Amino acid sequence: MLDATLKTQLQAYLAKVTQPFEIVASLDEGAKSEEMLGLLQDIVSLTDKISLRTDGDDARRPSFSLNRPGGNISLRFAGIPMGHEFTSLVLALLQVGGHPPKLEADVIDQVKSLDGEFNFETYFSLSCQNCPDVVQALNLMAVLNPNFRHVAIDGALFQDEVNERQIMSVPSIYLNGELFSQGRMGVEEILAKLDTGAASRDAEKMSAKEAFDVLVVGGGPAGAAAAIYAARKGIRTGVAAERFGGQVLDTMAIENFISVQETEGPKLARALEEHVRQYEVDIMNLQRASALIPASSEGGLHEVRFESGASLKAKTVILSTGARWREMNVPGEQEYRGRGVAYCPHCDGPLFKGKRVAVIGGGNSGVEAAIDLAGVVAHVTLIEFDSQLRADAVLQRKLHSLPNVQVITSALTSEVKGDGQKVVGLVYKDRNSDEFHSLELEGIFVQIGLLPNSDWLKGTVELSSRGEIIVDAKGQTSLPGVFAAGDVTTVPYKQIVIAIGEGAKASLSAFDHLIRTSAPA
Repeated sequence: MLDATLKTQLQAYLAKVTQPFEIVASLDEGAKSEEMLGLLQDIVSLTDKISLRTDGDDARRPSFSLNRPGGNISLRFAGIPMGHEFTSLVLALLQVGGHPPKLEADVIDQVKSLDGEFNFETYFSLSCQNCPDVVQALNLMAVLNPNFRHVAIDGALFQDEVNERQIMSVPSIYLNGELFSQGRMGVEEILAKLDTGAASRDAEKMSAKEAFDVLVVGGGPAGAAAAIYAARKGIRTGVAAERFGGQVLDTMAIENFISVQETEGPKLARALEEHVRQYEVDIMNLQRASALIPASSEGGLHEVRFESGASLKAKTVILSTGARWREMNVPGEQEYRGRGVAYCPHCDGPLFKGKRVAVIGGGNSGVEAAIDLAGVVAHVTLIEFDSQLRADAVLQRKLHSLPNVQVITSALTSEVKGDGQKVVGLVYKDRNSDEFHSLELEGIFVQIGLLPNSDWLKGTVELSSRGEIIVDAKGQTSLPGVFAAGDVTTVPYKQIVIAIGEGAKASLSAFDHLIRTSAPA
């Protein structure tokens, strides 16, 4: 199952296992069970700390659990955790085997202190880059707290369950049989939903913090670079982010980040956060900014307020809140979001195997999505508003070579149709004839660009007609002492490498501002 190189790497990891445990497999006569058995046999051959039993009686087959003898851990994989989930498997093996997790001590204590019964099920796809965060978080919580049970389920392998629960987006998380959440979540996000008093406690702690020299709002590439450059100057630095990593977390393959030939978004996001944590930076996650209150006088303190109720003050502020997927804003889109309307073809594509779908948008993202989906679904209809596709020529040639793809240009998507439970079609208007047409399909993937996350700044800093923060060559906004960087600004070409450079520039500018405003007359 595993090649020689992967076996060697896995053996090095398994050397960190200190506590013996067993893998209990529930198998049937199918090919997937045989494949799973091969994987598990490879694992136990690499260490004497792990044993294998094949007499499991779980109803989901193939599946396997990780059990400490006499222990009370309930952690199971239903399916074969390869692809993006192989890292989840390795971490589960290490953590069940006694290797300490990389988690803040107060977060570990919070997980251990939760009372109740928490039976979690997570449906994932092997091509989903968002799913491992959820699987790894809930696996770890099951290791730390015996009140937690977790089953990670490959939706493509257990299609009957997916259809019964009408799951059209991954990760989909169920708690005690009811839908708990959809989309990327880490331990802190899950705790925030389970421990309802945690948010107010964190808000109180944040509001009591001393003023920062530099406060970075946003944790994407621009924010990470800004934080590092500020911290290296030896000044008091804070980062408040809704989710560290930003858009990068939703990016599949990255092949143009200079000096790194190829990587994936979540991997780069983790590296950015780890780099920031090498310095004395106060990182405050799960914090969505709601208002900026400018300093009342030169040299005074700016204030940033958050939806959690927290408030932070700083001598300078760097705004790096990035951008988000643009929505169609048509009837039915919000109603069927996660029930056929999707924004991540890599994540949710496998759930539409053999079905008919549409991709909205003819730029690079839309055409790439259509190409990827064509290898999974029965048929793809690409709908573009303009009279021609805007994607690179090489992508267009590939798209037009596929037999199960139809391209419709000069079309305005006007409505998402559903049956009350899921998407059944869409309506579009032919912009040449003004006639309306209907398409029967089961999935709609929206790929029509980005919107800057600047709504909370309207009336405070100067914005462009597109809602981008207007900055000068040094990253300065219309407010003295407030700088901005990354995709939320007017700087052209929304690229990771550009955002990192702009974040560094804004940070250096903020430091220069601090020197000049604090110098004696």
